[in-house]
Amino acid sequence: MKKQDKEFYPPDWHKVAKKDWQRMKIMLDGSDFEAAGYFLQQSLEKYIKAFLLEKGSRLKKIHELDALLDDAVKYDASLEFFRGLCERFSGYYFAERYPPLGEEGLTTKDIEKDLKEARS
Repeated sequence: MKKQDKEFYPPDWHKVAKKDWQRMKIMLDGSDFEAAGYFLQQSLEKYIKAFLLEKGSRLKKIHELDALLDDAVKYDASLEFFRGLCERFSGYYFAERYPPLGEEGLTTKDIEKDLKEARS
């Protein structure tokens, strides 16, 4: 397999998504809620990208979960249920990456609430 083809291999995306999920749990256990939120967003992003690649879609190098979800619902309309979750998770990404947005801070309740929904 050529190097450029490897980025389109869904099992690799699943593997990294699982690693980000584990990182999220470590950060949550350490009370670093912003980092936990960031890795939660990253995990979901990679799972959605893997889903899209499995369906034959082209890889989009973006971090906006709602935009990725727009593409995913074309293949499975039931995924629309997760629109609110994707919007919240996108906020986690920006809160960690851009200082003015992270000042409000996440709490363990925020993350745990969204974890229940994400697991489904």
